[in-house]
Order: sequence, then C-alpha cells, then structure tokens
Amino acid sequence: MAKLLPIVTLPSAKLRELSLAVAAADIQTPELQTLFDNMIFTMYEDDGIGLAAPQIAAQVRVIVVGKDALSDQGKLPFSADEDLVLINPEIQEYSWKTELDDEGCLSVPGFGGLVQRHVNVTVQALTRTGETVSFTAKKYFARVLQHEIDHLNGILFIDRAKEVWKHEKNQSM
Repeated sequence: MAKLLPIVTLPSAKLRELSLAVAAADIQTPELQTLFDNMIFTMYEDDGIGLAAPQIAAQVRVIVVGKDALSDQGKLPFSADEDLVLINPEIQEYSWKTELDDEGCLSVPGFGGLVQRHVNVTVQALTRTGETVSFTAKKYFARVLQHEIDHLNGILFIDRAKEVWKHEKNQSM
C-alpha cells in the first residue's frame, strides 16, 4: 500500500540541488516502483497535480503528473486515463508562444505567482515500464511538465515568477 511522504519545503537547500539520472536497469526495481506509487499517493493527498522527486527528498530525475492534466491532449504514447510517471524527462523543444498564468507549489506553501511558460513542449522520457516516449504536451499539461522538470534542475516557480503573492490563511469562498 502506498504511503504519504513528507514534502520538502523552503527554505530547504535540497530543493536547489540537481537531481541525478535514473539508470534504465533500475526502473523495474521494487524500490523505485514503490517510490513512484508513493509519489502519486502523496501528490493526491496534498492536493497537487504534479510532484517531482526532490520535493520528497529523493534527488532522482522522476516526476509524476495526475491524469487530470492529460485530459485535453489528444493522442499520446501512454494512457491519458492513468497517472503519469516520467523518468529522466528532458524538454527537447519549446513553442515560441508563451502564456502567463497562476502557479503554486507544494514546496512553497502559502504562496502563488504569475509565471510565463511555453504553451507547448516536446518531451522525451522513460515511463515506469522503462519504455522511451517522446510526445508534445499542450497548455496545462505543458505548464505542469515545465514546473516539475524545473524542480529536477533546482528551479522553483518563484524563480520564474513575474509576481509572487502570499495567500491569506482564512480565505472565504
């Protein structure tokens, strides 16, 4: 059964470290498969749409993305009905068009910001089964991927934000 992992938050220096690549031969190990499941569980328990391994103190190049981010993507080389695990993801191509939108982060609790991101990105990665995939992500999915891949490189959304704000603790609906 998956377990909830503690989220690393600022001011931890761990969030600024570069993550290490995962060897393809290690992907099928029980330890890594458990890590993937725990990351997905933690992402949902903490109400996130994506999570990078450095956010749970694992300095490896692994991200997970909730299936809700995949819903409007069209054809992908993996199921859009399942949460996504990407190992060693690299952005190969960026669209020239960008968009400014709100972002938040589980590792920067209580803050939000306006971040300029590319509308489309082409990513190459390994899946949790070790398969190499290459795909183009659009809009929200592209934003989530850029945010999570930034974590693997020690970059936080506040580093890219045009504006950052603190959330009020007692917001009414």
